[in-house]
Amino acid sequence: MPAATALRRLLPKPPLWVAMYHSITDTADDPYRVTVSPVRFARQLHWLGDRGLRGVSVRELLAATAEGRAKGLVGLTFDDGYADFLDSALPLLRRHGFTATVYVLPGRLGGENGWDTDGPRKQLLDEHGIRRIAEAGMEIGSHGLRHVPLTEADDAALAAETRHSRELLEEMTGRPVEGFCYPYGRVDPRAIRAVRKAGYRYACAIDPGEHTGTYALPRVHIGENDTPWRLTAKRVLHPLRRRHPGDLSPAPYGPAAVGAP
Repeated sequence: MPAATALRRLLPKPPLWVAMYHSITDTADDPYRVTVSPVRFARQLHWLGDRGLRGVSVRELLAATAEGRAKGLVGLTFDDGYADFLDSALPLLRRHGFTATVYVLPGRLGGENGWDTDGPRKQLLDEHGIRRIAEAGMEIGSHGLRHVPLTEADDAALAAETRHSRELLEEMTGRPVEGFCYPYGRVDPRAIRAVRKAGYRYACAIDPGEHTGTYALPRVHIGENDTPWRLTAKRVLHPLRRRHPGDLSPAPYGPAAVGAP
């Protein structure tokens, strides 16, 4: 084996670059910094395209990584299942030929983001909207039932937030639901075990540290202030900020990952 090849195998793989969005609409009232204006979002998508990068769902990104063809792919995720995705984000994604993963809340269909106590109130996707997004080629994932932190849930609530939310979404869309996203990004070993037991093939967090892996993928928050130079800085710094003492690369993605201890 050539020395260079051996060295590459010994070096830790850089973490996947997965962008985390929430709401795409007017940013006038945004105390939690979860909103990106459609104009800024369009510029951010252009930034990706201009650099030869293509936005894809996390499911597609992980499958491509397992097959060694992920170069130039960036994961795009949208948390909370805001209804504005349909009119503001979806047309722009389709214009660029991008896909994305939308993590929704089947226990709050057509409701509002009541967990954001300081507001503003934003409408969430209903069943019809979720089906439209799936039919448009986007991946639908679960964000739990009602956006509760899994690290504080009892056993019954934990099962409902993971297993039952998946069952509802699969019945709703008629498609397998492979991805989960931890509300608030909070994750611990107990929550990871529940997600795996529920049959998901991967899960997204925010900055999971020592828990990083296929069931706790780190992501990069993208906001209204992320201009091209900030995006460039975030992409460069991501591999450095997401390193931790354990295994730095995600575990294998595929059927063997499901049900593992």
